[in-house]
Amino acid sequence: MNQAQQTNITRRGWLRTALRTIALVGLGGVMVGMVSRTKRLCTKVSSTCRGCAKREACGFAPPRTLWQLDPTKCIQCGLCATSCVLEHSAVRCFHTHAQCGYCKLCFGYFEPGAKALSSAAENQLCPTGAIRRTYIEDPYFEIAIDKALCIGCGKCVHGCKMFGNGSLYLQIDHSICLNCNECAIATACPADAFSRVPYAEAYTKRANGSSEA
Repeated sequence: MNQAQQTNITRRGWLRTALRTIALVGLGGVMVGMVSRTKRLCTKVSSTCRGCAKREACGFAPPRTLWQLDPTKCIQCGLCATSCVLEHSAVRCFHTHAQCGYCKLCFGYFEPGAKALSSAAENQLCPTGAIRRTYIEDPYFEIAIDKALCIGCGKCVHGCKMFGNGSLYLQIDHSICLNCNECAIATACPADAFSRVPYAEAYTKRANGSSEA
């Protein structure tokens, strides 16, 4: 093998090594970018993450802003249940009062014209049976929302708002919301009740004007 052939082999080897190095560096940059983007766009953060000392160490940075539904504008049109990009809407029913008024006749629980004030399915307003009614003592009952069953239709909220104490209201559950750049529900909302708010203000608006940490 002459010197020219040896030089060509050396050059080809150098080129292969250089190209391999460039490819590895590029792949590494893509992976770093993906990781950093994941941190920037992380939405699997609940309200309990606020103020947590371990938040940075866990590797998930909260988003700067979140979607929020203003209960004072909500008209319970039912689109929250059907317009979300998730199969099971990220909007859920919440209640302002921890013990929800203890109403015996709950207009958010009973179907209008219910034959009896019992927990029979035909008497319940909620189409999925997401409202739990627990007897305390006559005439008091406690109302709780099963978030796994709630679809955000707003039927209970409408009844409570029209005839009850207004404790029930709809809000986005940020533990499951994808925090889409363009929220499909916000686009469909006829009352313009959705807006983006700073992360620190999530879950602060309430139907009665009070706040919750």
